[in-house]
Amino acid sequence: MSPNQELESVEVEPVSEEKGKDKSEGVNTVSGGSVSENRNPILRSFLFLKRRPAVLINIILVILAFTAAKHLKINLSSLGSAWRNLKIISSEAFPPDWRVITERAGWTSPQCTFETDWLCSPAVHGLLQTLEIAFLATLFGAIIALPLATLAATNLAPPALAHSVRQLLAALRVLPSLVWALIFVILVGIGPLAGVLAMTMYTVGYLGKLQYEALEGISKEPIEAARAMGLPRWQLARFFAIPEAANALLSQTLFMFEYNVRHGSVIGLVGAGGIGWYLTFYLSPFSLYDRVLALIIVMFVAVIVIDQCSLAIRRRFMDDEPHRASWLSIIFPWTNR
Repeated sequence: MSPNQELESVEVEPVSEEKGKDKSEGVNTVSGGSVSENRNPILRSFLFLKRRPAVLINIILVILAFTAAKHLKINLSSLGSAWRNLKIISSEAFPPDWRVITERAGWTSPQCTFETDWLCSPAVHGLLQTLEIAFLATLFGAIIALPLATLAATNLAPPALAHSVRQLLAALRVLPSLVWALIFVILVGIGPLAGVLAMTMYTVGYLGKLQYEALEGISKEPIEAARAMGLPRWQLARFFAIPEAANALLSQTLFMFEYNVRHGSVIGLVGAGGIGWYLTFYLSPFSLYDRVLALIIVMFVAVIVIDQCSLAIRRRFMDDEPHRASWLSIIFPWTNR
C-alpha cells in the first residue's frame, strides 16, 4: 500500500464516525421528541387543535355560549312551565274565531265608513290599513332615499360628502321600525300617522344603503367617459348612473314594500295603526286567543300572496333582462311589450 493510500484511509475514517454519530444523535433526538410528545397530553392536545382550527373555533363558541347563558341566568327548567302554558293557550285558540272577518268592528281607528260589515271587520280593515301604511312609507321613503343614495355613492359624490351622508343613513337604521313607531306615537299620538312616519324613517335608512351600493356597482366606463366630457355630478347621476342601475333600484324598492308590509303589522302593537292594533286589543286585557289566531292566519296568507306577487314582478326586471324597468311597466305590464 502506498503512503498516499494510507493517508486517505486515515482521514476518511474519522469523518465516517462523525457522520454516524450525528445520525445516531439525530435518531435519538427525534425519538426522544416523539416520546415526550406522546407522554405529554397537553402538548398532544395543543398540536391536535393546531392542526384542526375548526375544532378550536367550535370549542370557543361553546365556551362563549355557556358563559353568556350563565351571565343571563338562563334556566332551562322554565321550559316545563312554558309547555304547560302553550297547552292552555292552544286549547283556548283552537278553533280560530273567524268572526274577525265577518263582524263589524265599532272601535276602528280611524272610523270605518263602509256600509258592508266585513269591510269594516278587524281583519279586513286592519290588513287594508297595514297595506296603506306600507305603501305610503315605501313611496315617501323611496323619494327621499334616492337623492341621498346618489350623494352617498363614492363614484358620484366627493368622499367627504359621501361619508357624511352614509353616517346619516346609518343613524336612521340604528333604531328599528318598532322603536321609531314608539317615538312617533309619543310625538303625534296613536294612529296610522305615527306608523307612516316611523316606517318612512326606517325605509330611508335601509333603502338608501341598498341603493347607493347598487349605484356604486355599475360599470365605470360610462361614468368616466361622461366625467371626461366635463358633465357635472348631478347629470352623471341623472342620465348615467340611475338609468344603468334602474333594474336593481326598482327591485330593491319592491323588496322594501314587502318588508314594510311585514313590519307594518308589528308597529300596531305600540299604537301606530295596522292590524297589530287589533292584535293588541284582543290580547290585552281580554285574552281572546281564538281571535288572535284568526288574525295571525289572515296576516300570514296576505304576506305570502304579496311576496309571491312582488317576486313575480321583480323577476321581470333582473339584470340579465334586455329591457330596462320603469314604474309604468310595473303598473301597466302591457306597456312593456
